[in-house]
Amino acid sequence: MANAKVAVAIAILALFQVSCAAARRNSKLGPVDVGAAADDALDLDLPAGMQHEKQPHHGTPPSLSARRGGGGGTPAVMTVNGFRRGESGGGPAACDGRFHSDGDLIVALSTGWFAGGRRCHRAIRITSARTGRSVVARVVDECDSRRGCRGNIVDSSPAVWRALGLDTGVGEVPVTWSDA
Repeated sequence: MANAKVAVAIAILALFQVSCAAARRNSKLGPVDVGAAADDALDLDLPAGMQHEKQPHHGTPPSLSARRGGGGGTPAVMTVNGFRRGESGGGPAACDGRFHSDGDLIVALSTGWFAGGRRCHRAIRITSARTGRSVVARVVDECDSRRGCRGNIVDSSPAVWRALGLDTGVGEVPVTWSDA
């Protein structure tokens, strides 16, 4: 009896996810956060006019208008990361298996935004909420949300901070980002 209840609960959850995905494709509703499994199934090629509710607690990709530079981007928290061997980034970058210079304009995105590697080597535009400056950086790594990284993080090299006119000693700053 308990196995039947579990099976029914799983079936209901699966139907809910399918119906939410269909609603997002066929209307202007924002995404529904149904957990990490939904984040792994992101579609980066959204139909024109699809609007997202930007919520920093989960990793939805920026809307099509933000990707074209017509919107303010997705709100995020930018943190500083070292991408060289032995620095805070840990191992080599997920996109190419290499370490990178702190002078490179590069970032690691939270798991949902990293989209299973589909954003590897893509350029993103980051805009500082404090200085108003923008910079284009390349995605080279994942900030793994399953291992402690929050779902709204743009983890960037010191070069990104300098380009935005920010002090790396601050640790965290509000930014917006979009595909460049």
